[in-house]
Amino acid sequence: MDKLLPTTLVGSYAMPEWLIDRARLAGRFPPRVRARELWRPAAEFLDEAQDDATIVAIHMQERAGIDILTDGEMRRESYSNRFATALEGVDLDNPGTALDRSGHPNPVPRITGKIRRKHAVQVRDVEFLRRHTDRKIKITVPGPFTMTQQAQNDFYESEEELALDYAAAVNEEIRDLFAAGADIVQIDEPYLQARPEKARAYGPRAIDRALRDVEGVTALHLCFGYAAIIHGDRPHGYDYLGELAGTRVDQVSVETAQPNLDPAELRPLRDKYIMVGTIDLNDPSVETPEKVAERIRRAMTEVPVDKIIVAPDCGFKYVPRDIAYAKMEAMVAGAALVRDTL
Repeated sequence: MDKLLPTTLVGSYAMPEWLIDRARLAGRFPPRVRARELWRPAAEFLDEAQDDATIVAIHMQERAGIDILTDGEMRRESYSNRFATALEGVDLDNPGTALDRSGHPNPVPRITGKIRRKHAVQVRDVEFLRRHTDRKIKITVPGPFTMTQQAQNDFYESEEELALDYAAAVNEEIRDLFAAGADIVQIDEPYLQARPEKARAYGPRAIDRALRDVEGVTALHLCFGYAAIIHGDRPHGYDYLGELAGTRVDQVSVETAQPNLDPAELRPLRDKYIMVGTIDLNDPSVETPEKVAERIRRAMTEVPVDKIIVAPDCGFKYVPRDIAYAKMEAMVAGAALVRDTL
């Protein structure tokens, strides 16, 4: 990294009301199949509207002082469904059903054939982001383990076999994303935490298959789920974290603010870069820079400062836009407070 304690988003930024029906979006679990009814612009204007929203997201990150920018995921109904429904082997007309991380059934892709990537899905996203900023950029793709948990398997003999074919498709996408100009590619794997026993069985193998022979900085995000969606008693610690120490991934994004995570849980990942979650998305109040600095310093008791990247706990997708921007500014200011003392 070019400086100590660089700042970044996990992936998504707050989506504008003129682009998507935020009430309908927040009133359901993140869609696993396509949900085009959520978009406000007519189909013939949607691409242009998503491009414009992406430019706004880029500008807001730059204005707040973020170091590593994302495209805000303005073209996605959820973090996973856009990629997962673009693959061969999926019956899009007859969805299946799977339990979400809260135990409720949800429509999901139904796997009826071998999973293969038919074409690049997000290359244009990277090219668009690269054209509109000169800062470092990151793009996110759903991880193979999580997509396996978010599908109905009517073809493969085992989940592991399915996960490895998902991983091969993700690997092809990651290579193209780096070739298109991405500085960092992140795979989103929240279900590693939600399904830890299955994750231990074949999660690391699927992750390493997704990253095989990849040249470029890679990251992995896992969390307890969007705070706006997953209510009630949220975990205060990870059931699956140290297992990532032996994988090929360079950076790991960890939710630490909302759960007030014991910094000792980060100890097994000391050899990785860690995106430390310093913004609590379960709390609508905006953190002070001093609170963000305190959370960074807690992580520093276990993680070398030159291995820390400052981030929110999770994506800003469901956060009101004014609060998202204010939290982003506080995060940047908090990182600066700590950086100035080093």
